[in-house]
Amino acid sequence: MDVDDAQELLGGLSPARFMRLHWQKQPLWVRQAWPGVRPPVSRADLIALAARDDVESRLVVRSPAGWQLRHGPLARRAIPAFRRPDWTLLVQGLDLHVVEAHRMLQRFRFVPDARLDDLMMSYASDGGGVGPHVDSYDVFLLQVHGRRRWRIAPPGDATLQEGLPLKILRRFEPVEERVLEPGDMLYLPPGWGHDGVAEGECMTCSIGFRAPTLAELGADLLPRLADEAQADGRKGSTRYQDRRQAATVEPGRIPQALQAFAVRAVHAMCARPDDITEALGRTLTEPKPRVWFEPGTALGLHDGVRLDEGTRMMYDDRCVYLNGESFRASGTDALLMRQLATDRRLDGTSASRLSRPARRLLADWVDHGWMHRVTSED
Repeated sequence: MDVDDAQELLGGLSPARFMRLHWQKQPLWVRQAWPGVRPPVSRADLIALAARDDVESRLVVRSPAGWQLRHGPLARRAIPAFRRPDWTLLVQGLDLHVVEAHRMLQRFRFVPDARLDDLMMSYASDGGGVGPHVDSYDVFLLQVHGRRRWRIAPPGDATLQEGLPLKILRRFEPVEERVLEPGDMLYLPPGWGHDGVAEGECMTCSIGFRAPTLAELGADLLPRLADEAQADGRKGSTRYQDRRQAATVEPGRIPQALQAFAVRAVHAMCARPDDITEALGRTLTEPKPRVWFEPGTALGLHDGVRLDEGTRMMYDDRCVYLNGESFRASGTDALLMRQLATDRRLDGTSASRLSRPARRLLADWVDHGWMHRVTSED
């Protein structure tokens, strides 16, 4: 992808210009961002996915009695009649289960994979929606079937209505309103209030990009760093000692020496920036909780490979990261592994240029189902 080329998807903006002008700054409405777009999955297949226990799904119903939320798996009998208004079925991580949804995501890879969350698809009957709300992530809302009326409001009072199963804003004062038809798209930065209501039967794909808070990322990284420090005797084996602790008349007071030891313990885990960046790479590529891989067939000497839809692969200047593991790579191996992460496939000619250890890694990854041999059907 040439990030300086104008794209219909972005209303004639290049990805570079879009990121400069709109990303995390202001919304963008695009008429016919994707002309002729088709839903990546049919209504019947979406309902079948919602019934599976390895798929995250929700059913939102609005009635005179108020809002109702039910989490999947959802049996077919739990889905309201299609003619009944005011209900929505949402299926998360559609890209992990439907190849067409995974391919749809590739159009948005001008944003780093490290920020990608997933592609969610919603099916709504007439009047269906989830109420005015805000998201903590960037989102592209692509209309793939029917019509949906969107109202949006700039960041402001994010107080929620109390006593509801959904996070619905107490105050919502929209400043823009438009109806999106198939192929139309709306980009929203984090914090923008929005309310989408179906006008007749409709389907919408939401491509979300999460940004962790300091606390969230720290909560992910620190346990991983602690585990690695414990496994490394040089870092994790020093035990607290208090040989000079005197008898105390304040047994409830925490000793200053123990406080200092706690500070030293955290600093020891974070002393080497390389340890933190490697932990970050492993964290970012950790597969989603409901992802399962099927073992593959043996890799031949001249086979190309493609990543499984559930595989997350990234890299930095020192390492390649795949499904929560890290691998040091340099020279030609590093170049080819980075190409694999970027293109999500490597042809047989390129794969044959890998060193023997790197080639063995590919074979192991195929055995684990993390990637697959390229066949004529691919």
